Amino acid sequence: MNKEHLIWREEGRKTVFTCPVFTVRESSCRSPEGTAGVYTILEARDWAIVVPVLETARGREFVMVRQWRHGARELSLEFPGGVIERGEDPETAALRELEEETGYAPEKILKIGEMSPNPAIMSNHVHFFLAEGLKPRRAQRLDEDEYVEVETLPAEEVLRNIGEPPYIHALMAAAAALYLRKYVQIVNKKS
Repeated sequence: MNKEHLIWREEGRKTVFTCPVFTVRESSCRSPEGTAGVYTILEARDWAIVVPVLETARGREFVMVRQWRHGARELSLEFPGGVIERGEDPETAALRELEEETGYAPEKILKIGEMSPNPAIMSNHVHFFLAEGLKPRRAQRLDEDEYVEVETLPAEEVLRNIGEPPYIHALMAAAAALYLRKYVQIVNKKS
C-alpha cells in the first residue's frame, strides 16, 4: 500500500536555539501537493524509562521516584528514567538510570516498547523497559541538580491512579500501558 501522497519533503533546516537539553530547529517543508510551510522541531536525545517491579510479602510493587517538575511546577511520582548518553545503547542507559536514581539493579531487564513522545514537534524516542528481580546495589548517585526520593508502591495502586496527581507525567502512563500489555501476555502464557 503506497502512502506517498501523505509524505512531506524537507527542503531546508535552520537552528533557532540550542541548550543542553534540546535544540529548536525550523524545518522548511513541501506538502505532497506542493504547498510550502515552516515547522518547528525540538531535537533531543532519546530517553529510557524503566518499570522496576519488586516482589514483596505485600505483593507486587513498583519502585518509583518522586521529583519536582519545573514545567508543571509540581511534584511528580514516576518510574526511573532519563537521557540516553551519546554512544550508550538504550538498555545500558535504562540500567544506569535505575541504579543511579534508586540504588537497585535487576536480575532481568526486558525492552517492552519504544515510542515517539510527541511526533508532531519532537524528533526523539523513548525506550521502555521492565526490570525484575531487583536487588539493592548501592546508594543513589544523583546528578547535582537531581533531588529524588525513592518510594515503593503497590502496582495495583499506581495503575489505578495513573493520570491523577502525583502521577502526572504522560510518559509514565505510556510505561504503565506497556507494562500491562506485557503482564497480560505473561499471565496468558501461564494459563
